[in-house]
Amino acid sequence: MSVTDDAIEAIKQMIVDGELRPGDRLPREPDLADRLGLSRNSLREAVRALSLIHVLDVRRGDGTYVTSLEPSLLMDAMGFVVDFHRDDTVLQLLETRRIIEPAATELAALKMPMADIDALAELLDSLGDDPTVDQLVENDLEFHRRIAAGSGNAMLASLVETLSGRTQRARTWRGLTQEGAVARTLAEHRAIVQALAGRQTDIARATATVHVAGVEQWLRQTLVERR
Repeated sequence: MSVTDDAIEAIKQMIVDGELRPGDRLPREPDLADRLGLSRNSLREAVRALSLIHVLDVRRGDGTYVTSLEPSLLMDAMGFVVDFHRDDTVLQLLETRRIIEPAATELAALKMPMADIDALAELLDSLGDDPTVDQLVENDLEFHRRIAAGSGNAMLASLVETLSGRTQRARTWRGLTQEGAVARTLAEHRAIVQALAGRQTDIARATATVHVAGVEQWLRQTLVERR
């Protein structure tokens, strides 16, 4: 490990041990460098790296603070990495969604308030009878975001939102090129809402799996045909 890596690990350990908590200000740079046995340059590089992934917040003229460490904030770094995807790696994102989103949907069937489930039905109704592909994809992203939030697990919800947003291009592409994709998506969404409303955890999980797998299988076949 480099000296900078050592500094990153040392600060991380202070947070993990509870010595530094969300919102706490780090000790003065010379004091912290002396305590950790590091050069100030190495410490500075570590702080810069941790600020890029939203673990630390450097406030000019005020000091450096531990952020809220909320999952949605920390997941931004993952989203940055995921953005550098190619068509073949989108398949990997969809495979991951197929594993994670059904679990979130199953939890939502247990925990999501009925008022929020009713609001999901209203969200689908707001599309009308003949939505454009762009309208459908925007509605789709919000639909999955709400279900993930309804799981009651903030880390899971942030992960679902990060992955879901990065497959938007593939979903738009499918809606434009596959016959009946819009109607099929709406029907699958309504089936998910019905399972949530009935608190049918197994059916909610299975329906969500089929829903995500449909996009995955379409993209897999499309990439094969293009080769």
